[in-house]
Amino acid sequence: MKKKITVLPGDGIGHEVVEQGIKAMNAINNVFEHHFELQVHDFGAISIEKYGIPLTEKTLKNCLESDAIFLGAIGDPKYDNDPTLSVRPEQGLLKLRKSLQLFSNIRPITTYELLNDASPLKNERLREVDFVIYRELTGGIYFGEKKISEDKSIASDLCEYSENEVSRITYQAFEAARKRKNKLTLIDKANVLETSRLWRRVIQDISKEYSDVEVNYLFVDNAVMQLMLNPSQFDVILTENMFGDIISDLASVITGSLGMLPSSSVGIKTALFEPIHGSYPQAKGLDIANPMAAILSVAMMYEYFDLSQEAEMINNGVNWALKNGIITKDLNNENPSACSKVGDVVAWFIEEKGSVNIKQELTKLSLNCII
Repeated sequence: MKKKITVLPGDGIGHEVVEQGIKAMNAINNVFEHHFELQVHDFGAISIEKYGIPLTEKTLKNCLESDAIFLGAIGDPKYDNDPTLSVRPEQGLLKLRKSLQLFSNIRPITTYELLNDASPLKNERLREVDFVIYRELTGGIYFGEKKISEDKSIASDLCEYSENEVSRITYQAFEAARKRKNKLTLIDKANVLETSRLWRRVIQDISKEYSDVEVNYLFVDNAVMQLMLNPSQFDVILTENMFGDIISDLASVITGSLGMLPSSSVGIKTALFEPIHGSYPQAKGLDIANPMAAILSVAMMYEYFDLSQEAEMINNGVNWALKNGIITKDLNNENPSACSKVGDVVAWFIEEKGSVNIKQELTKLSLNCII
């Protein structure tokens, strides 16, 4: 298979984790004889520093012509800490999502038994946690009309949705539920917001086509409590843009580390794959960032291309590394492995098609881990 992939390492630790994802990608392509053409472009704060804007027309054009985009992370304290700046890295991400019509953000939430102690939740609440969040990505309050009074004392943001914006992601969520446990939960605020009531009407109409899928409705304030009290009750969560932004970040802590969670943003023509964590500028260049989410995002890319065997091999490589204690500082502060070494091990596992003996290769790989 031949594919064109645009790589946007971005800011902070983005370059480091993307490099590990590319190691896994190259290993898979060697084993399965695929050819992926990778083109790397600046994006985010680094693009602002070089070109004055976070997303250049050249980069955007390349993304539009690609089969998929692999993104590291964007953001820089310089822009976070100065509200007067008119150009920000996040503007590039919003423009990219809108230009590519990436209307559906998909975030799987899976717990790993070996990492349960790193989670803030009690172990008994982590059993059989395996759900996925479908967040609408191009509508709602983030993209609505914004106003501020002349004296800057009053501001407003319009939250607006159309039936089409709601229905296209709803169909995706229902199809996902059919492939999983046939359960879908809509999270909204229909007791207050007219947009939420629109969501409910659309979901109720579409649900008639999916009589085999159980549909539940939760107000967002109750939903966040349920996520902490009993996360295993969820299968497919569907929600609007801002609620999805908050809920997916809240759900991410269940696993014990932001560094373990991948995501994809799917549109009409192409898709974008990225770890959910930020740019973590304090760790830039230290080789301590957790690359697992970036590597798992690559697995989601292969799944998107209907290459399930390739995706499974990457997932198996990550699980194998975890079981053998080859993990970064955020998961093992006493005896961590470097970010680059984790990438080496996962790639090695793939190249060897899972037939590996870590004790024999320990010296060659120079791994800092305990077996």
